Amino acid sequence: MDEVEKPDPKPTLKLPFKVRFQLAAHTAAMNASKLLGGTVRQQFVDFMDSKAPPSPTTPVNGVTSADFTVDKPRNLWFRLYNPSSSSSSPSHPPPQLLLPTVVFYHGGGFVYFSAHSRPFDDMCRRLALELPAFVVSVNYRLAPLFRYPCQYHDGFDALQFMDSPEFPRPANMDLSRVFLSGDSAGGNLAHHVAVRAGQHEFKELKIVGMVLYMPFFGGEERTESEKRLVNVPLINPETTDWMWRSFVPEGADRDHAAVNVFGANGADISALPFPSTVVFIGGFDPLQDRQRRYVEWLKGSGKDAEMIEYPSVFHGCYTFPEIKENGTMIHDFREFIKKHSDPADPSPPPATTSTTTAAAAAADNTAVVN
Repeated sequence: MDEVEKPDPKPTLKLPFKVRFQLAAHTAAMNASKLLGGTVRQQFVDFMDSKAPPSPTTPVNGVTSADFTVDKPRNLWFRLYNPSSSSSSPSHPPPQLLLPTVVFYHGGGFVYFSAHSRPFDDMCRRLALELPAFVVSVNYRLAPLFRYPCQYHDGFDALQFMDSPEFPRPANMDLSRVFLSGDSAGGNLAHHVAVRAGQHEFKELKIVGMVLYMPFFGGEERTESEKRLVNVPLINPETTDWMWRSFVPEGADRDHAAVNVFGANGADISALPFPSTVVFIGGFDPLQDRQRRYVEWLKGSGKDAEMIEYPSVFHGCYTFPEIKENGTMIHDFREFIKKHSDPADPSPPPATTSTTTAAAAAADNTAVVN
């Protein structure tokens, strides 16, 4: 009798001890912060959130970084990561020396973290070096002190600043190849920025693609994955419900257009220009069903969209360098950039500022960061 082939075993979540310890500490801090209110909660969150300083002249892990203020009263700023190999580029570089630009929005459920939180600083440095690309990591306002739509305004205004003469961008920073990106809540933010950008005409900046790491979407009705994956790292329905309540307008539910983008209240994007999109999905992410629905909704709206699944990873895994699949995600990100970069496109008018001048200018334009 022929041997019956056994099905592949279900993926299991195997984590290094260091990652398990960090997850336990993060979960404890997050649960404690939910019990606090007002400025006390924000002070506690700031205390627990380790910040990384910029490195405008000395590369850290092969990448320099500088902070640029967009709007000081809003504490709206971004950190620009520059692969050190591009620091000596000429002021009028040929097209082959131009690097694409990734605009990254950090995650944290709209209530945690910042552009200079150490996990995201490390992540953006690695992206800049390994893609390679200029990475712009945007610091936006947080809920519940600042609710919807503040974060979306901040995310879009950062793009407008990049497209203006006020930004002393490096000469080899290609604004005709901009890729929006973000993880979790930052992925949600990137989507809404892309919708608004589709209704705006930029001078030089052109969004050609979007890469979303396990984006944060929701809805009143629970999905199968939300019901099944309740004992996984970082998020569960109780936590995400609290995050949404902190973010949406008072009295709104999880079917609000900001949350359930492909629900009955979501915007119709079928007539809007929208960038080609890839969504990274984790096998242990409770949000995975919504992320698949998002991709199908984009396709149904006539947009170019795809998903890549990583069966053995959890929501937020990309901020832990010990997780080996992170390298695979960066490889897939790099391939997506190659696929959506047309070398035949004429290069944009050269920037007026060299790379070294841009780093120096940051000294006069440093954001006020706490």
